[in-house]
Amino acid sequence: MKNLFLMIATIISISACGQGDKASRPSPPAIVKATLASGANVSIDYSQPSVKGRTIGKDLEPMEGKVWRTGANEATVFEADKAVTVEGKALAAGKYGLFTIMNGDEWTIIFNKTWNQWGAFSYKEADDILRVKVKSGKANPFSEKMTFTIANSGKVSLMWGDKQVDFNVK
Repeated sequence: MKNLFLMIATIISISACGQGDKASRPSPPAIVKATLASGANVSIDYSQPSVKGRTIGKDLEPMEGKVWRTGANEATVFEADKAVTVEGKALAAGKYGLFTIMNGDEWTIIFNKTWNQWGAFSYKEADDILRVKVKSGKANPFSEKMTFTIANSGKVSLMWGDKQVDFNVK
């Protein structure tokens, strides 16, 4: 009986946490938008985890060689209202789950057709629309909160801890 009570209380607590104001989450939501020179409107909707003294790749995602939702909470969503190219490869207008894989200083940027999902728990490689590989660099300054920027030139930057990963959208 005691175990049943604990299980019900846990389920209620988890449900209640999921219903609250997203801005009060430990990894709050953020969105970045830009209109590119081509006229395409591009946005990235994500949640911002914080480093909090932890080590990326050891205590904190991304983990080497593993698919990462590229943020926290729900999967990060990349949206373009017109067809674009990413690192020279075609990507149709639409919404995509934005995932990454870190392999040392080489990162794979993944655009997945299943954009409305929690984290990377239901991620399926078969749903990938586009994958591109880019090199990472050193973020300057250190970024306590994971942050995306999009320049009107199409340069998308992900800053997370001491890492910076850039890719080009045209």
